Amino acid sequence: MLSILIKNANLVNEGQVKKTDVLVRDGFISQIAENIPEESAEKVIDATGKYLMPGIIDDQVHFREPGLTHKGEIYTEAKAAVAGGVTSFMEMPNTKPPAITVEALEAKYSRASEVSLANYSFFMGTTNDNLDEVLKVDPKKVCGVKMFMGSSTGNMLVDDEETLNNVFSNVNMLIATHCEDDGMIAENLAKYKEKYGDDIPVKCHPEIRSAEACYASSSKAVRLAKKHNARLHILHISTEKELELFDNSIPLEEKRITSEACVHHMWFSKEDYDTKGTHIKWNPAVKEKSDGEAILQAVLDDRIDVIATDHAPHTLEEKDNPYTTAPSGGPLVQHSLQVMLDFHKQGKISFEKIVEKMCHNPAIMFEVEKRGFVREGYWADLVLVDLDQPQTVEKSNILYKCEWSPFEGHTFPATITHTVVSGHLAYEDGKFDESIKGKRLTFDR
Repeated sequence: MLSILIKNANLVNEGQVKKTDVLVRDGFISQIAENIPEESAEKVIDATGKYLMPGIIDDQVHFREPGLTHKGEIYTEAKAAVAGGVTSFMEMPNTKPPAITVEALEAKYSRASEVSLANYSFFMGTTNDNLDEVLKVDPKKVCGVKMFMGSSTGNMLVDDEETLNNVFSNVNMLIATHCEDDGMIAENLAKYKEKYGDDIPVKCHPEIRSAEACYASSSKAVRLAKKHNARLHILHISTEKELELFDNSIPLEEKRITSEACVHHMWFSKEDYDTKGTHIKWNPAVKEKSDGEAILQAVLDDRIDVIATDHAPHTLEEKDNPYTTAPSGGPLVQHSLQVMLDFHKQGKISFEKIVEKMCHNPAIMFEVEKRGFVREGYWADLVLVDLDQPQTVEKSNILYKCEWSPFEGHTFPATITHTVVSGHLAYEDGKFDESIKGKRLTFDR
């Protein structure tokens, strides 16, 4: 592994922007100082005019392996992540087979060690009858436990009251939840099918998967967490109403209940269904513009703790179907930082706050060992950004296996030029070095 010296960077880290050099040796940040001699490293990167930040930790992705690899796979989606400045990902268990046993979970880790350019961790999945397996998981080696308290595929919907109480009372790891009330959604869908048949307009999606269904499930999860003093993390908040469930009066390190915003719920709104159709069909649904604005405000005032993607690719052949058969989800991980930097360019969020929510806070919340910050002695997960180099999203530069993006045709104001993963320069000016793979995340628990 080559030693790397990044010269003259504008370092965005821990609430400050300062000009400095950063020296990387043997995978770690060995020195942060001004005027480090160029002969200190084998590889020198002149970062004059560019911004250096910690690598992003995306705490919610679906990379589709095993069993759904026609949509995406760990190899392709991890490369797309690295090109987007995401150096570490936490992947969800609803694959085929699902990661609901320790054996299935470890098989995913084994595969990632062979093919993932980014660092990785995988959630253990819950069902109504696998608590014994969940309790076997080593908290130091696995990011958390994922629970679908809303619609899911296969056996992964957890709706049994006894099971819910048992999980919240017995699991001492972070419990990440997808919160939508399945019964309310089914009732709404039946009404719209009665009205439209199978030709339901996609703009009805936020009425079917309604704000009320989200709040009913999220508030139930919060009640359970408070009852059992569990460590709850609610994923992809999509409504203004849910924001009242979260507290910004205590430090993140002390919070027992945290929440996540995803870039698409802040970027898109209900009006976009007219042009984007099922390409922006997600669960939970993209809703009113006012919901997106409220979510961004909650990111700014710390009611929402992290920004992620819920990257969930499907093929265009699958997405280009009527509402009732088109799957929910879309590819996002390559462009999440560019989305947030676009908001920064618009004056809606500071660069320092972006780094806090995408890098620092995921590391704090999940207790990731020696990542998420630019500090001497920490793993060298680093990203260089050129704020003055626009990039248009088009087929030729999309790296997802599904080969499309909901941002196609949009020109982002900034470009990611370099990504260092665990001390390895994995991406530089559009080219990859895949000779060294990412590492399994470990947790200080």
